[in-house]
Amino acid sequence: MADTVSELLVRYWATGFFIVAALGLCAVMVGVSSLLGGRSQGVSKSLPFESGIIGTGDARQRFSVKFYLVAMLFVIFDIEAVFLFAWAIVIPDVGWTGFWGAAVFILILLVGLLYDSRTGALDWAPESSGGRPRSPAG
Repeated sequence: MADTVSELLVRYWATGFFIVAALGLCAVMVGVSSLLGGRSQGVSKSLPFESGIIGTGDARQRFSVKFYLVAMLFVIFDIEAVFLFAWAIVIPDVGWTGFWGAAVFILILLVGLLYDSRTGALDWAPESSGGRPRSPAG
């Protein structure tokens, strides 16, 4: 039993040292920041603040549905990019069958993107009054 424990210590001492060092560094950073950090109080300290802009209005303002549609499309196409990265890693193993499968996958994505573009799903910004003329049909 003692032989197994000493063998494990010899094999994994670097991993244990790394974990202890990382936890120690985190503790030092939190401790130093609490000692050296500012402790000012005031009216402006309690205000919500994001990206250098002080918030105005109600936090429950309504957004256009198109904003959420563009966000969902971004997430969907982002996940498809993950599939393509995985395909790129195994391309030597899958051969031409995998190549044509990925080509069909990309074609379906492009058709979906073209459809979204044609239906206006990607146009979530407000239309300008002096922009391009609208067709009589739409």
